[in-house]
Amino acid sequence: MRRTLKPYLYLLPMLVFAVGFVYYPFAKTVAQSVSIVNFRGEITGFAGLENFRYLFSRREFSIAMQNTLKLMFINVPVTLALTCLLAWFSNSRTFLSPVYETLLALPMTVSMPVITLIFKVLLNPSVGFVNYALNLDVGWYTDRHTAMAGILMLTVWMGIGFNYVLILNAFRGIPEDLIGCARLDGAGPLRMLFSIQLPLISPTLLYVVCTNMIQAMMTSGPVMILTQGGPSRSTTTLIYLMYTAGYRSANYSLAACVSLVAFALTFGFAVMLFVLEGRRVHYQ
Repeated sequence: MRRTLKPYLYLLPMLVFAVGFVYYPFAKTVAQSVSIVNFRGEITGFAGLENFRYLFSRREFSIAMQNTLKLMFINVPVTLALTCLLAWFSNSRTFLSPVYETLLALPMTVSMPVITLIFKVLLNPSVGFVNYALNLDVGWYTDRHTAMAGILMLTVWMGIGFNYVLILNAFRGIPEDLIGCARLDGAGPLRMLFSIQLPLISPTLLYVVCTNMIQAMMTSGPVMILTQGGPSRSTTTLIYLMYTAGYRSANYSLAACVSLVAFALTFGFAVMLFVLEGRRVHYQ
C-alpha cells in the first residue's frame, strides 16, 4: 500500500493547487455563464444560453473579437520570423556572442508594466523618440488608426527575448555532423535552413507558436495601461472586455461568457496546431 500511495502523495500538492486555482475557478466560470449573477457575485437564477445570446448581439464583442484575432494572427508570425532570423544570424559563436546574446535576451527580464511605460514614452506624440527620429507627427496611442499598431509593436518586442533563447538553443542543439554533411553535398545557407535546420527544431517552433498564441489571445495588460480599450474601442480585446464587464460593471455573468469564448478560441487553435504536429513536426 505504501508503494501504491507514494506517487499520489507526490502529486497531492500539485493537485491541491490545480483544483484550487484552475479547476474550481473554471467550473465556477461555467456556472456563472449560464446563470443570473448579482453584483456580489452570487448566483440568483438560471439563464441558460441567454447570456451568450446577449453577448453575441453586442457590437463591442464583435469588435473585441476582431481585435484579438488581428493581434494574434499578426503577432505570432512576426515574432516567430524575427526570433528565427535573429537566432539564425547569431548561431555561430564569436567573441562578441555573449554581448549580443545578452542584449537580445534582455526583453524577457523586464516586467510588462515597465516595458509598457517605456513604449508609452518612446511613442509619445510630443516628446517621443520614434516620432523625432522618423520625423513623424503620429499620436500612436491616441489615434484609432495607429493604436493597435503601437500595441503590436509592444507585444512583439515583449516576446522576442524568451523566444530567442529557446530557438537559439535549438539551433545549437543540431548535430554538427548533419550540418557538415550538408555542406559537403553543396547545400547553401538558405537550403540548410529550410531543409535541415528548421525541420529539426520544429518541436521548439511548435512550443513557441503555442505559447505566443496563448499570450496574444490573453493580451490585456498593455491595453489597460496604455489605451483602456480606446480610442473608439480600436484596441479592446476579449480579455479587456471581460475585465471591464466584470470589474467595472459587475456583470459577472457576461464576463464569464467572454472568458469562455476566449478559452474556446485558444483551445481550438491549440488543437489545430497539435493536429498539424504529426505532419510538420519532426522529433529527433
